[in-house]
Amino acid sequence: MRRLLFPALLVLAGCVQSPGQVNRAPEVTARQVAFLPQNLPPMKAFAGTRISAPARPNSDIAADFLDLSFRLESGRALPVLTRFEGPVTLRVSGNVPGALQVDLDRLLARLRIEAGINVRQVPNAGPAGINLEIIPKRQLQALVPHAACFVAPNVSSWDEYRKLRSTPATDWTALTTRRHMAVFIPGDVSPQEMRDCLHEEIAQALGPVNDLYRLNDSVFNDDNFHTVLTGFDMLILRAYYAPELRSGMTRGQVYSKLPAILARLNPAGGSGLPRTMGQTPQRWKTAIEAALGSATPTSRRRTSAQEAVNIARAQGWYDTRLAFSLYALGRLSLGVNSDTALQAFREAETIYRNTPGSSLQAAHMGVQLAAYALSSGKADRAITIVNAHLSPVMQAENAALLSTLLMIKAEALELAGRGTEAQLVRLDSLGWARYGFGSDAQVGERLREIAAIAPS
Repeated sequence: MRRLLFPALLVLAGCVQSPGQVNRAPEVTARQVAFLPQNLPPMKAFAGTRISAPARPNSDIAADFLDLSFRLESGRALPVLTRFEGPVTLRVSGNVPGALQVDLDRLLARLRIEAGINVRQVPNAGPAGINLEIIPKRQLQALVPHAACFVAPNVSSWDEYRKLRSTPATDWTALTTRRHMAVFIPGDVSPQEMRDCLHEEIAQALGPVNDLYRLNDSVFNDDNFHTVLTGFDMLILRAYYAPELRSGMTRGQVYSKLPAILARLNPAGGSGLPRTMGQTPQRWKTAIEAALGSATPTSRRRTSAQEAVNIARAQGWYDTRLAFSLYALGRLSLGVNSDTALQAFREAETIYRNTPGSSLQAAHMGVQLAAYALSSGKADRAITIVNAHLSPVMQAENAALLSTLLMIKAEALELAGRGTEAQLVRLDSLGWARYGFGSDAQVGERLREIAAIAPS
């Protein structure tokens, strides 16, 4: 289930210092109006996906495979491996936007080529293994409030899911093989949000249904930084459908087969039995989930984020879990204590930069640091930060983050007296923003938010 978490929000207005704070940035006069042409440029789209092979040894990847495949997000154990046996069909129902069909075609092609899964789309009139239904966001969240989208077993439609959602039929732990899966995504959100849902939920309809916070290079992570399937994810799915495995195998049976499977599929990862991985303490998960809970008062969320940071430090972590805790603390401290926010973002960025495969996460910290530099009148610093993060964001196909970085760069160029360059960069940002944010009104609102933090 893809949750509504911080990385999708990208709210930057809080980067401006609040009155009365100690060690404030230099006082500036905010500029409220940004250049916005009457007719926005065409929506931009990513032409091809460039994936990197996972850098971890196969013994670690095997442990990740087992934890992803034999446990639910809730922590409940799954008794056996389940997957589709034979070719997989997928049908789409509901109002399908054109951009969604393009992204679906690209995803299915990648699954066939990179994961070796025989999956194809069929006409929506007949039966299928995976039933993708497009419904209004309000309707989806009325039933599952904290989900952006989700997948359910043993049902083929929204109406069927509503009837069976609390019965044994939709209990993942009772599943022995996969025959019918339903994926529900909203059709009235931005093209990027629909694509993100496609990638995670179809991957979970096919394979693992768990998420692990320790994974920094995967969509199977509740931090939601990665939004398209990575090289690690494709390797996991390819192993999931290896001929040596089948539905109904126990964890012990899969454990014995994995070393040979991964050595064959990922020779660079070496060989060896799955390494025992320390489980993330439940109290840290509880703290971070409380920090992310939108229904909780902000002050309590901030306290929970600080608790997550404290637990991570006490555990001796210097990994993405500490960095994500710091990111949550930084986001919740914006507009309240800029010193705490800035320090948290800087430390988180350092951890991500020093962790292989975490350049996208570092870019999420970079957008906050670039916005802070812009609000402080440090145009050259803001431009340098943005330029350092553009490549990994482009590779990760995150149009919302890319357009935000480019908008910050345009404002910084304007501030530096480079108006012609600023207009070109701003126009470039708008094409990506139309994919990342959706409506023209949302694009204009994001442009105004960035302009508001730039000094005149």
